Amino acid sequence: MALILSIETGTDICSVALANDGELMALRESDEGRDHAKKVAMFVDELLRETGVQPSDLDAIAVGKGPGSYTGLRIGVSFAKGMCYALNIPLIALGSLDALTEVAREDYDAGILDIEEEEWSHAHLCPMVDARRMEVYTQIFDTEGVAVSEVAAEVVTEESFKQWRSGGKLVIFGNGAKKCAELLSDAIFVEIAPSARGIVRLAEEAFKAERFEDIAYFEPFYLKEFLVIPSKKKLL
Repeated sequence: MALILSIETGTDICSVALANDGELMALRESDEGRDHAKKVAMFVDELLRETGVQPSDLDAIAVGKGPGSYTGLRIGVSFAKGMCYALNIPLIALGSLDALTEVAREDYDAGILDIEEEEWSHAHLCPMVDARRMEVYTQIFDTEGVAVSEVAAEVVTEESFKQWRSGGKLVIFGNGAKKCAELLSDAIFVEIAPSARGIVRLAEEAFKAERFEDIAYFEPFYLKEFLVIPSKKKLL
């Protein structure tokens, strides 16, 4: 049995969850901008107070490792590493697309998604994290949450994901999916946002298997290098 704090900050949403033995105890999240540095600490404090859990009670910290926003990922990972150092507990890092897919699977099981059982049984799940313009960070999963493709940065066109669209319904979701829905007219678009609750079960599995990161050297999975673009404004 493990008491694990989970953090997801790879998009505009800042989300923190506390779980015991893989069962969600409490959740805090906000989609009000990218003030993650302030919110993540505040949310952690609120969750611990609400549940009566002391920081020293925690067995591990789990964090969404990306791909996603460069700044958001750095904030979440840095905070998680700092807590692990201070408490001398392990760090668990999980793919943000895996976690987003877990949210979709949970929502389907809860009857939240308007998808017929027959469509779901033959579907491929396609989480999409916005990478600006018509590009998304994405990966294909089956409905059991098993990845069947590699993580990729995809510039979406009408021809994208043909292999998966021809073999059953493609279910697209995440903060990069809405802009792709018109181009992928035969796909099923559902409103699903990144959340730390998608990390909970995966983190428990990782904890039991002792899949821990080296806190000193672990870095987020950016997928693409962060580019600094010089300002076009003239300096006086």
